[in-house]
Amino acid sequence: MKTNKKRWTKDDTQFSLLALPTTVWYVLFCYLPMFGVIIAFKDYRISGGFLQSIIGSKWVGLQNFKFLFTNKDIWMIIRNTLAYNAVMITVGTFLTIALAIVVSELHSKIAAKVYQTLMFFPYFLSWVVVSTLVWAFLSYDMGIVNTTLDSLGLSTHRWYMEPDFWPGFLVFMSQWKNVGYGMIVYLATITGLDKTIYEAAVIDGASKWQQIWRITLPLMKTIIVLMFIMSAGRIFYSDFGLFYQVPRDSNSLYTTVSTLDVFVYKQLKSSTTGMAAAAALLQSISACIMTLGVNKIVKIIDEDSAMI
Repeated sequence: MKTNKKRWTKDDTQFSLLALPTTVWYVLFCYLPMFGVIIAFKDYRISGGFLQSIIGSKWVGLQNFKFLFTNKDIWMIIRNTLAYNAVMITVGTFLTIALAIVVSELHSKIAAKVYQTLMFFPYFLSWVVVSTLVWAFLSYDMGIVNTTLDSLGLSTHRWYMEPDFWPGFLVFMSQWKNVGYGMIVYLATITGLDKTIYEAAVIDGASKWQQIWRITLPLMKTIIVLMFIMSAGRIFYSDFGLFYQVPRDSNSLYTTVSTLDVFVYKQLKSSTTGMAAAAALLQSISACIMTLGVNKIVKIIDEDSAMI
């Protein structure tokens, strides 16, 4: 006997109303702006309103992409973007997992909350504020570092003119600011693990290290892989504030701190909007390809850990 199932229930209405604000936000800020993609194929010139400027601008086809790849610095910029992200993803994944495990193993809940808060706090600081703090340390004349070196009789440095110093420093600043935020995801995962497994391991004589290696990490595998896939998908993006604000756009550091996001911003400043839009479009396409590609590789190795 067939039962008549309602096509729309009261629960559907409630859940739809809950999802409505997010849906409206995505439509306004994620889908409608996609119309601006055509700027990458036009010689964009401002001539009135936004829509009028887009419609009135001349079509140039792939000229903006041609100019982008014939730019003498583009391969250096891509190299910097990929290299920094590869290091930051690797170091960041290791640090966030390690710190999450360390904090979860603290017996004092008060100490765990204090450490967690202290590590999470830098995430809320603007890079503009951070750049001012960095300047207070690295300024040649009045910086704390040079003042200390001078008082010890050591030679001072013009930090904003020494490219060799900045790759390691930028990686350090990135981890300092973001590791607390990344740690939250792994800490929440560890908190939700079944404690009876650890109790059984203790009864069997497993040491703390064995519990971490044989229980915690395997049970965290899915979320670790998921976070890695999402990070790999953004490998062609960089933290604009870190690479532009912290080095204070120093010309001496150009070859060291230039990334795609900084390049796009500078193209917008010089009014080559079409080239900037072309670079941003390639970033988006690359992100999609990387996400699907890495997910495909993960699916081949371990289907259960894949994102889709």
